[in-house]
Amino acid sequence: MIGRRNILLGGGAALAAGSQLARPALAQAARVLKFVPQANLANPDPIWTSATVAHIHGHMVWEMLYGIDDQLIPRPQMVAGHELSSDSLTWRLTLRDGLKFHDNEPVRAIDCITSINRWSKRNGFGQQLASQLAEMKVLDDKRFEIRLTSPFPHLPYALGAAACFIMPERIAKTDAFTQIPDYVGSGPFRFLRNEWVAGASAAYARFEGYVPRQEPPSFWSGGKVAHFDRVEWQVLPDPSTAAAALQRGEVDWVEQPLFDLVPTLRKSPGIKIDALDRLGNVAMIVPNHVQPPFDNPKLLRALLPIVNQEDFVQAVVGDQADLGATGVGVFTPRTPSANTAGMEVLTSKRDLALAKKLIAESGYKGEPILLMSPSDQPALATMAQVTEALFKSVGLNVQFASMDWGTLVQRRTSKELPEKGGWSCYCTTWAGLSVSNPGSHTPLRGNGLGGHFGWPTDPKMEEMRSAWFQAPDAAAQKKLCEEMQLQVFKNVPFIPVGQWFYPTAYRSNLSGFVRTSSPVFWNVRRT
Repeated sequence: MIGRRNILLGGGAALAAGSQLARPALAQAARVLKFVPQANLANPDPIWTSATVAHIHGHMVWEMLYGIDDQLIPRPQMVAGHELSSDSLTWRLTLRDGLKFHDNEPVRAIDCITSINRWSKRNGFGQQLASQLAEMKVLDDKRFEIRLTSPFPHLPYALGAAACFIMPERIAKTDAFTQIPDYVGSGPFRFLRNEWVAGASAAYARFEGYVPRQEPPSFWSGGKVAHFDRVEWQVLPDPSTAAAALQRGEVDWVEQPLFDLVPTLRKSPGIKIDALDRLGNVAMIVPNHVQPPFDNPKLLRALLPIVNQEDFVQAVVGDQADLGATGVGVFTPRTPSANTAGMEVLTSKRDLALAKKLIAESGYKGEPILLMSPSDQPALATMAQVTEALFKSVGLNVQFASMDWGTLVQRRTSKELPEKGGWSCYCTTWAGLSVSNPGSHTPLRGNGLGGHFGWPTDPKMEEMRSAWFQAPDAAAQKKLCEEMQLQVFKNVPFIPVGQWFYPTAYRSNLSGFVRTSSPVFWNVRRT
């Protein structure tokens, strides 16, 4: 087994030494929440980027038409409700009263249509909706219609689970592959753009004009009541510094404390540890399919016999086995899409000799493989270290490139050769919700240069995914998910390497946390 990581910078010693924050510790203002996000907010456009930290930001600043509840059922959020025609081809949506943008302009039907259009260019559910769309039209300021060429029963789920944030028309008109110029939102918090310092901090203020729904909050649905006047994000890449800041009360909440530090934090007075996301995160290696050598599926298939998910999970979670899981396939475990088809390629006895034989047969000639590793993301950096050792064990020529997460997010957009600013592979995790079904499973897509970073081309996968949307029942959907999993093990758009459940740590005088797939700031209060 590949050994434990060496990513920890000082470990518990740093906790004993205290915080290295630039400013002296101050008593927390009762109405200000100080939060340490998992990563730098390099780009605040949650449509342009799939980075989780941008989506956490997105849920603070923008609202959605629907929101899923804790049973993953879509509920009306910005809409008061909808009407569906008898042939299931026309949806008529009506906005609820009191909706305002942060510039105090009312939310209108045209804002919703324009936002859906932009979102549909980048999101898997949205792209499917666009392929079945006949027309979207405004009926009046509060009502609009979505007319389809064929039934799309997933519409409320798509609009409520897949980051379809509603922006003002003028902003939503921005090309989906261009970053938005302004961040006027529709949600419970205003983004204070003038206080945003990429790599250091971000700040938000409660939007007094936001009118919450009257229902209790549940996942991304219900009443989103902001109890803090201000939320401040502090980027602290060193996990020991972040943990020490929490112990001293300099911050209130650390999104993802290093797994190794959790036992120490559990024993610290005034701190609570919880795992708020029951679906966890699914970890994977993402290859670049448009540049050699990973433009060759034979080489990617040759690596499967040596991938040991236990190596990855143990390296990340350590002895806290309850926070990790192996035997992970294409879809999030314990969800309807999860299955065991073809899993023997990952779960059978690992075979180094077979992998070397298959690599030789693939035609690999020692071409360099640039592996990107985010230095400020401990779990992902650990994954990269395990991946490097794994690849080198079968003779691959690995070039390990360490950089901060913001730089990695920018660099992964490049389709150039590594020596010209491109890349060969990187490690990442996806929220379990995002990869729980074919509709939202972005890395599953086979739509080539129009797809997600890595850009695999697989027409058969696209056909099966389209069939899943039209499947008549759950059994037919399950069968298609099994076929899609087999196809993943053939063309290898990504390599699943495990699942873990990130703990979160916060001061014990906080309460009201809503259990979702990522942190949300409504309903949280200081007691």
